[in-house]
Amino acid sequence: MDRRAFLKTATAVSLFTPSLVKEALAAKEQSVVAVAEGKDYRAITRKAVNAIGGMRRFVKAGDVVVVKPNMGWDRSTEFAANTHPQVVRALVEECLAAGAKKVKVFDYTCNDSRRCYVNSGIEGALKGMRNVECKQIEQERFKKVTLNGRFLKEWELYDEVLSANVFINVPIAKHHGLSKVTMGLKNIMGIMGGNRGYIHRNLDVALADVNARVRSHLTVIDATRILTAHGPQGGSLADVKVLNKVIASTDIVAADAFATTLFGLKPADIPVIATAHKRGLGEMDLGRIKVVRA
Repeated sequence: MDRRAFLKTATAVSLFTPSLVKEALAAKEQSVVAVAEGKDYRAITRKAVNAIGGMRRFVKAGDVVVVKPNMGWDRSTEFAANTHPQVVRALVEECLAAGAKKVKVFDYTCNDSRRCYVNSGIEGALKGMRNVECKQIEQERFKKVTLNGRFLKEWELYDEVLSANVFINVPIAKHHGLSKVTMGLKNIMGIMGGNRGYIHRNLDVALADVNARVRSHLTVIDATRILTAHGPQGGSLADVKVLNKVIASTDIVAADAFATTLFGLKPADIPVIATAHKRGLGEMDLGRIKVVRA
């Protein structure tokens, strides 16, 4: 800001009483997290999205939309390793209803992709839907992208995400042996190619680097059932807790921050969340986040 602009702003502010200045600062747009609860997972997904403005807030007629769930593991739905197929189905339906020309659903899986797509239930949930594409990752579509990050200067990212009009991030909330929990910020790994093991040398900074480049327009966290231990793959129903909740926000950090409370944790306990907050990618202070019960 130059000197003239500064003086003009200072003069304007001086005209307000302290109480008015305080109100003006409080009027700054607040991060909103919507939480819906119920056993009809498609219905509560729609409720959560509607509580923050509805899908038409994000998707316009003719848009190409990427809906990116976690389906990285060869596990069936009840083990809470992958995003629930009905949450994904509801989001795809809402995108189409909002006028999307094409909805693409994919993930760069950790286990065999063919088995993951089938056993997660997501491929089956989308089968037969018009203008919906649920296909496995094609290696040639990874493109090296300049990040100029604090840890990653460049990385291979999936070009269908880069070219899409809207990116919807749909993780499941679950335990993770290295990062403590994995939600929206970490779900971005599913669009990364290359040697993904390398980023674990500085995981929280690397994930902030990628999330700073690829912004999630909408984050929807599946907490219909959460994996409380032995994540990210799980494998025991004893580690699964059914919560019947879906969380939605335009602020990925706020969504992840709220979801930590489902595990009895605080946002500051999770380095990935704290680092993303410090980088200006979203709000992690629960006292500054408006929670709406849908």
